[in-house]
Amino acid sequence: MLRRFGSARAALEVVPQLARRGERSKKVTPVTRTEAEAELAALHRLGARLVCWGEPSYPGGLTAIEDAPPILTVLGRAEVLTSPTVAIVGARNASANGRRLSRDLAAALGQGGIVVVSGLARGIDAAAHLGALETGSIAVVAGGVDVVYPEENRGLHEALARHGAIVAELPLGTEPQARHFPRRNRIISGMALGVVVVEAAARSGSLITARFALEQGRDVFAVPGSPLDPRCRGSNDLLRHGAILTESAEDVLSHLQPQVTRGAPLPTPPAAAAPMTNWEILAPSEPQTEDALLDLILEKLDRSPVAVDELVRQCHLSAAAMATLLLELELAGRVERHPGNLVSLR
Repeated sequence: MLRRFGSARAALEVVPQLARRGERSKKVTPVTRTEAEAELAALHRLGARLVCWGEPSYPGGLTAIEDAPPILTVLGRAEVLTSPTVAIVGARNASANGRRLSRDLAAALGQGGIVVVSGLARGIDAAAHLGALETGSIAVVAGGVDVVYPEENRGLHEALARHGAIVAELPLGTEPQARHFPRRNRIISGMALGVVVVEAAARSGSLITARFALEQGRDVFAVPGSPLDPRCRGSNDLLRHGAILTESAEDVLSHLQPQVTRGAPLPTPPAAAAPMTNWEILAPSEPQTEDALLDLILEKLDRSPVAVDELVRQCHLSAAAMATLLLELELAGRVERHPGNLVSLR
């Protein structure tokens, strides 16, 4: 409409006329100036800002997609939006190995001059944000930038608002709904040079992001996983259909070399308190029952052995408590021990 009518004012003036021509049953009117000023004041109080399509600070990759959002709300360091970006997405109920790989992959991409974008979901997304906090990470959320979802990621949400950026297409106060997530996913892929999928089940949201990436002409990378783990069926299927096999950040960086200058300087993080680079930032806020802790441990295990120390870090348990819970699972025939203080699902 801006291109057709020449200015925002002219475009707004014809909105009611176009709505009537389209025989809409609901009357469509532009937002009033009072409402717009109230929203801008709320953004200012939060420390957020609006970035509009066509402005220099709008993500360049996103500008090129067919259904780019006209306005983005940004909480945090808007300057990271114009840096070279790679998306890392994957399972919410990710294994400990998958989370560790996601975190390490994001950290290495950051060292290679890449900002990591993901969806701030639990599991792979959260681990990717955590790994890239020091070098730059962007969370694209399915509600308003001021709405924390899931609640367990509150600490990560606050850290990203200080050291990275949180981006939303929807206005402040919007609660995430199921229909919002696919639209959120097309922004994640649209901002990125490529999308890395780590542990994705068949028909998962991560595969929706990968499909958007292909439609937008982006590269799709996938980390291979055990065929015995249902969390890897989707990502393995991507490999079967031509995704780039990825075992390290170098696999991604070498492929994207023509599109990005390796080691290009990123915006310097604020000098205030350095972000936490371990799993403490994702610590649960409430104590959990023994049954819940057993379920948490089982969720993080798969057929590939994982170090007990890594489980201790990700589950936020003491070594003694972890030893007791693992013994209970071992006696129940659910887990198997391996040399080197490793465990896996039996």
